[in-house]
Amino acid sequence: MSTWANLGLQDSASPLMEQLIFFKDHALLILVMITVLVGYLMFMLFFNSYINRFLLHGQLIEMIWTILPAIILLFIAFPSLRLLYLLDEINEPSVTLKSIGHQWYWSYEYSDFNNVEFDSYMIPTNELSNDGFRLLDVDNRIVLPMNSQIRILVTAADVIHSWTVPALGVKVDGTPGRLNQTNFFINRPGLFFGQCSEICGANHSFMPIVIESVPVNYFIKWISNNVNS
Repeated sequence: MSTWANLGLQDSASPLMEQLIFFKDHALLILVMITVLVGYLMFMLFFNSYINRFLLHGQLIEMIWTILPAIILLFIAFPSLRLLYLLDEINEPSVTLKSIGHQWYWSYEYSDFNNVEFDSYMIPTNELSNDGFRLLDVDNRIVLPMNSQIRILVTAADVIHSWTVPALGVKVDGTPGRLNQTNFFINRPGLFFGQCSEICGANHSFMPIVIESVPVNYFIKWISNNVNS
């Protein structure tokens, strides 16, 4: 989760988020190079001496400043397209989770198991424990196995919502009447926090998301207890 004075992205918890961070660094390096070059040229204009009164055009420099930006855009476009297709690829998921957005809470269904479904509400500030996170903790957390391919199906029951967990690199819009899907792979245990990133109406209260990543044997025990109950 984000902490105070965190100016960068959150630490990644999935391979896709690692690739997103790499791409952000790649694009930022290109932006820095362009900024330095343009800044240097603008600075040198103050000390430039005009020596050719009749210069009307320069075909060479015009070709350079047309072709060079096109090449730079290709260096950004190709990794971006590769990452876009990687984000949409579904690789034989081990677990399917269905998330339904409501005003102003989430409902979850484990589609592979019978009778495992629950609502997840934000814990009010006056009911929060001392070790809880204000506006982020929920009463029912999502429990998912680590090192397993997870597919999530997202929809909404009333207005447009967005299921977003930054540490996993996941952002899926939940639209009434549609079922959107994506996948992610959690590569370490822990708690991962997210929020709905749409403006869903008055009294929105952030609609937090909490994922608890556990080893597979703990997940099987948790599922068994919930199915039996």
